[in-house]
Amino acid sequence: MTGFLTGFPGKEELQKKLRNVVIPQYREANCHIHTPYSFSSFSDLETLFEMALTENIHVLGINDFYVTDGYNAFCELSLRNSIFPLFNLEFIGLMKKEQRKGIRINDPNNPGRIYFCGKGLDYPFHTGWYQKKQLDRVIGESQNQIRAMITKLNSLIGSVNPSLSLTYEHVKKRYALELVRERHLARALRMLALEEYGDESIQFIELLYGGKKSGAGSADPALLENEIRSNLLKSGGAAFVEEDVNSFLPLDTINEIILKAGGIPCYPVLLDDPSGNYTEFEADPEQLFAVLTTLRTGCIELIPGRNDPSALRSFVEYFHDKGFIITFGTEHNTPEPAPLTVTSGGRKPLDDYLKGIAWEGACVIAAHQYLRANKHEGYVSPFGIPKSSERDEFAETGRLVIEYFLNNTLQPDETRN
Repeated sequence: MTGFLTGFPGKEELQKKLRNVVIPQYREANCHIHTPYSFSSFSDLETLFEMALTENIHVLGINDFYVTDGYNAFCELSLRNSIFPLFNLEFIGLMKKEQRKGIRINDPNNPGRIYFCGKGLDYPFHTGWYQKKQLDRVIGESQNQIRAMITKLNSLIGSVNPSLSLTYEHVKKRYALELVRERHLARALRMLALEEYGDESIQFIELLYGGKKSGAGSADPALLENEIRSNLLKSGGAAFVEEDVNSFLPLDTINEIILKAGGIPCYPVLLDDPSGNYTEFEADPEQLFAVLTTLRTGCIELIPGRNDPSALRSFVEYFHDKGFIITFGTEHNTPEPAPLTVTSGGRKPLDDYLKGIAWEGACVIAAHQYLRANKHEGYVSPFGIPKSSERDEFAETGRLVIEYFLNNTLQPDETRN
């Protein structure tokens, strides 16, 4: 497939074509969605887009771990459903200096480990040959870890019922579209138990737990899968396999991959946990701003559903005033179903200020994709320096691009507004 933005008019022509169109102050956007190509709450992309239409969401951003295999299907469904697509990618890296000091970044359980995103990548996806080799190596290491976990799981399963086992090929074919992750193993084990033991599946799983009683039971599959993952696959679990250091990329390599792929480096913020605690890396906004500036990162992303509304508002105001672009998402990379509409902690709706900031961020990324597709420099320079002083101009361009897209892909009987 070719980039869908390459045939779009220039900015002045967009303004002319939209002269009589009422452009709203903001629309609903969700810039961070995992799909079944890594792991997702959704069993298929069609269901994801059906929900987006129901919730009147106009911008969606695919954001899988390491892989871009879902880009084509995501783009096709975006065009079919008149939902503007953002092409993103997520990485797990390692900051060794912080690890040695015991500093947690945006993983609350693993010092030094950092989640990092590339936003608004070129579509179709490309990167430098060396960066592609690095990315493929990390993907391979992650799948080696999964295979080792399956071996350990089979040892546990065989001690209870020697006739049962799992294979990497089976798990990938039945539960994953590309990357196999821990959550796929938890689902595969739950289904193995259910299909073999039916109503007595929990007793089988409890034997795998070493006799520990299940607190989840079988009534809530998502809760049970989380419990299986926690008891067996995470650190301390009988099937846990520690990730090799080669499973993580250095942050400078991650940035190289993002920039070569035409994207915007973006730091995903964890912010406060349910107890109001912060990681050492994020505890002081001024210090975080200084570090991100040193890293030439002028974009941050939040998953507001896990944050206290007042903490969220204060943090967003601070970084927006510093010139950052800010995006919001829901992830949907756990088994639990949840709405696509972004809300803050306790499912509290975002206020108009936060919705406006989120829409501005989505529009900047849309403008970046549009400019890159038409052979212009986007929001970051080739060296990754963000154009913070031009944020408003990029946001305005992005609004025009999105509105043009919506007005030219809607069907005649479509009533979305």
